[in-house]
Amino acid sequence: MKMNASVKWVDGMHMVGESGSGHAVVMDGPVEFGGKDLGIRPMEMLLLGVAGCTTVDVVGTLEKMREKLSDCQAQVSAVRSDEYPKVFTKIHIHFIIKGEQINHSKVEKAIKLSAEKYCSASIMLGKTASVTHDFEIIE
Repeated sequence: MKMNASVKWVDGMHMVGESGSGHAVVMDGPVEFGGKDLGIRPMEMLLLGVAGCTTVDVVGTLEKMREKLSDCQAQVSAVRSDEYPKVFTKIHIHFIIKGEQINHSKVEKAIKLSAEKYCSASIMLGKTASVTHDFEIIE
């Protein structure tokens, strides 16, 4: 499957990205690096991408398992190398699953399937970073 995206430089470190599906996002750098702090940082976009990718997998899998979800959040924390290229070296994804009588082992299985088989973003980032997961269930 081919995908496209483009980024248009506005000024300084301010850019507007547009996805192949026609959605736009504003990106910028911090003031200390010449930006105006008008948008999300490009490396933060990577973390949002991995969180979104794995959340889609986990929610979809749990729904197929007939779990009654009312909410799912993926909170991501990451560490980057101090040296260039400043790649992510550690990424941790913490899921907060809400619903009625959610089965612990099904959540564990859904996260494992996403991490090992379905989430292209986390599997790709896993080539340079240690990617870990945990979760909590809130009734």
